[in-house]
Amino acid sequence: MPKIKKNIENLKHPNSRKMMSLAKKINKEEKKNNNKLGTHIKHNLIGEKIMWFKDRLPVGCHVLTRPQTLELIESYLARFNEELDQIALKNSMGQRKNRQHASREDVINITKKREIEEFETCGLEMPDLMDIHQMEVLRNWNGELRFLQHFKLRRYARKHLT
Repeated sequence: MPKIKKNIENLKHPNSRKMMSLAKKINKEEKKNNNKLGTHIKHNLIGEKIMWFKDRLPVGCHVLTRPQTLELIESYLARFNEELDQIALKNSMGQRKNRQHASREDVINITKKREIEEFETCGLEMPDLMDIHQMEVLRNWNGELRFLQHFKLRRYARKHLT
């Protein structure tokens, strides 16, 4: 990037060919950085989801059965219930008309609604907990995002688990 800044200072005319080519290079770099950022955000979300499942695996279980998987997914979908109850309790206290923590409550409700709809229709994407090799990979995972590529993610819908 410093090379481009030096060249910009030396140019006389803002619409010259060199200036246009430098503008293209700058736009290309910005798009590349935005794509990297989007990828990092996506990997963080997937990593958090996988870590949630890893932390709540039953001790001593090599693979999960369908009912165990269904129970784990239902607890995943209900993970925000306690926070929503606390927000509702805070809103019920006092005589204010406005909602305190409204933005957090809205984000939680949107996320919860989307995940439940996903689970009821096409399936919720999560690590394959019914495969012994994937369970071993999950148990040995230390939380580093660079090892996400070792996971085989599978979509589980309610109709597949009942």
